[in-house]
Amino acid sequence: MANHRATTKEKTKTQALFYEQIYALVREIPRGKVATYGQIASLLGREGHARQVGYALYRVDTHTDIPWHRVLNAKGMISESPQRQGSDDLQRLLLEQEQVIFNHKGQINLHQYRWHPPLVEGLMAKGV
Repeated sequence: MANHRATTKEKTKTQALFYEQIYALVREIPRGKVATYGQIASLLGREGHARQVGYALYRVDTHTDIPWHRVLNAKGMISESPQRQGSDDLQRLLLEQEQVIFNHKGQINLHQYRWHPPLVEGLMAKGV
């Protein structure tokens, strides 16, 4: 039983560290640019963990210094969920205030708006 608790505690600690890395990286996305959940996961060396990035950003308060609204799904769309209690509309509004344009399908042009960090090594040196 003690081994199970230790393992669970380590997983929780690892998850908390990953979430902090996500938040630090998302803070680097400039106004008017976006990233995808998968892109954030890949930049952090966690290919295939896009959903975990989504979970981390779902936990963020909408009035935080983390620009959670700048992260979209791989189609360039807001991943809508009834559990987000209106923050889907807020996400679009915040992006539009940054001059990000959505088409009639609710999609943005990722070629135009996708964030390309200068150097991942530079971000890692910052502790991201």
